[in-house]
Amino acid sequence: MSNHQEKEFLRLIETNKGIIHKVSKMYMDSIDDQEDLFQEIILQLWKAYPSFKSNSKFSTWMYRVALNTALVYFKKEKRKVDKTPLNEQIDIADFSDNHEKEEKLSYFYKAVQELNAIEKALIFLFLEDQSHKEIAHNLGITEVNARVKLNRTKEKLQLIIKKNGYEF
Repeated sequence: MSNHQEKEFLRLIETNKGIIHKVSKMYMDSIDDQEDLFQEIILQLWKAYPSFKSNSKFSTWMYRVALNTALVYFKKEKRKVDKTPLNEQIDIADFSDNHEKEEKLSYFYKAVQELNAIEKALIFLFLEDQSHKEIAHNLGITEVNARVKLNRTKEKLQLIIKKNGYEF
């Protein structure tokens, strides 16, 4: 990789690092595991960058690499230790109080820990404002399947939140 390509890669990572943070939080419960997954995603992006074709948006390509890395990493971690997850879901845009927002986001990420890997990907892409068509494309399923799976996942997440007493 040339010096110019390396600088461009680092710029793109810096611009889009929020995606990696969100994926890490969705798939890992502890901060240490989130940081490990974050680093693993960066490594996989670095390895795959020479194959990135500019005919798609970098962020779209990054979603795919990050989610695929998280799915593989998550399966490895699940085999090592069966973690105990917690829970929550909310309309993230509706909070005025920062402390309350942080607390609700924390509950949300804990609730997401109870979802399976595909459900986490669906919720992540939904929160990234991707359309059903984009979600289907990123996960390699039909648009109808994406819509049905997403609706079921949202319902499941709401049940998890109620079960754990995180009603708002």
